[in-house]
Amino acid sequence: MGALDGRVACISGGTRGIGRATAEAFVREGAQVVINGRSADKGAAALAEMDAGDNVHFIAGDVKKREDCEALVQGTVDKFGKIDILFANAGGASNHAPVAELTDDAMQDSLLWNYWHTFWTMRAALGHMIPQESGRIITMSSVEGKVGKPGISIYVAAKHAINGLTKSAAQEVGTMGITVNSVCPGAIETDIMAVEGPPAAEAMGLTYDGLLDMFAQESAIKRLNEVEDVAEVCVLLASDAGAGITGSMISIDGGTSPY
Repeated sequence: MGALDGRVACISGGTRGIGRATAEAFVREGAQVVINGRSADKGAAALAEMDAGDNVHFIAGDVKKREDCEALVQGTVDKFGKIDILFANAGGASNHAPVAELTDDAMQDSLLWNYWHTFWTMRAALGHMIPQESGRIITMSSVEGKVGKPGISIYVAAKHAINGLTKSAAQEVGTMGITVNSVCPGAIETDIMAVEGPPAAEAMGLTYDGLLDMFAQESAIKRLNEVEDVAEVCVLLASDAGAGITGSMISIDGGTSPY
């Protein structure tokens, strides 16, 4: 038996990177999973590569739009009859600049992608989880959700906001059989990092390789983690074994964060 037998999970941004690895781990543990992404072609390719048959379903949508976030959760319920696990995974870093040079549009774009999408999907999922008095919500934060870093303040601010939302929601639904936790990865070299990393490095006065080395050297293990390391923590949080963990910001960063 798998740790997630009979559970239904919804993962935003699930066609690649951490989301994809977590979807594969959830399926391995017996869950039925809905993954999301903006591109229908990438969604179809992900389903083919995962080769999990009817246990995985794709719903296209832009998580920067409230209606698409709500449709993702409702689509999960429509497809599999319920939602037991939400992994609000989509998001990332963009529009890097010092605070004094940031535009309103840049800040709003980061908040839509990271914070607002997390709030919209969480609120929609809770609408189903509260009546059934069970559920697991996992939000995607970052080691930058616990510290400050120059040049990437919009990302840092969004991840801090996600942590605050996560801790508050956990307090509200803790007696309802629902847990709410955030995972806080350190740097992981994915195809997403290859796109977002160079401008982030430039904003911090580094080369891309220098950025990766900085993250590695800041850690206790002196290397970067893999997407599978995050996926396995998500399995724990989504399972019965994670019932006593809520309101936590769990670092998966090789010992980088100070708390």
